[in-house]
Amino acid sequence: MTKLSVNINKFATLRNSRGGDNPSVVKAAIDAQKFGADGVTVHPRPDERHITYKDVRDIRPIITTEFNIEGNPTEQKFVDLVLEVKPHQVTLVPDALGQLTSDHGWDTIKHKEYLVNIISVFKNAGIRVSIFVDPIIGMVEGAALTGTDRIELYTEGYARKFASGNKEDAIAPYVAAATKAKELGLGLNAGHDLDLQNLAYFKQNIPWIDEVSIGHALVCDALYLGYENTIQLYKRQLL
Repeated sequence: MTKLSVNINKFATLRNSRGGDNPSVVKAAIDAQKFGADGVTVHPRPDERHITYKDVRDIRPIITTEFNIEGNPTEQKFVDLVLEVKPHQVTLVPDALGQLTSDHGWDTIKHKEYLVNIISVFKNAGIRVSIFVDPIIGMVEGAALTGTDRIELYTEGYARKFASGNKEDAIAPYVAAATKAKELGLGLNAGHDLDLQNLAYFKQNIPWIDEVSIGHALVCDALYLGYENTIQLYKRQLL
């Protein structure tokens, strides 16, 4: 079964636009689980422009499913937070400071030594590690040499080509990368720009995927369709 982890960053973005605690990101996490999500994802950035480090600490005690924290481990503050909170999974993303959103995976060959070292830090603490990777065979092969448990395929390229009508071209490199990951014994996650239009086709072509992490599109849909209904609609795409 492919799990759905709901990224609640956008709830924090809305809250921060006015201050206070409305909407509550803790309630967003509680309700995501209550409404059927298999996990909750947060991505605290150094400037804390959406999810804050305090949010992460506040959310951890109410998690009854699975907690996934994304971020760039080159920031020691992030590493310390993850080791303190001990989520079920940490997803390592090579974001630059001030970056609007994640837009590329790791160069697992160039940064192999660094990744081996930082991944061991988290694994020694009993935390499952996933690293953001582009759908390139060489990068998947490189990931297998870092000691990571899983990779997360960065799916913006898939979503963009799918929207243009090139479904077969869109999915082809992802199937190849996912197949290589499976051959190498890596677990497989995916995320970025997956939505109600393209998610089912992705899952149909890569049925062994372990988890998808979806935030922006899901929250946008929830504004019109309702939070509980939207989570259920996304879950159905993964059947």
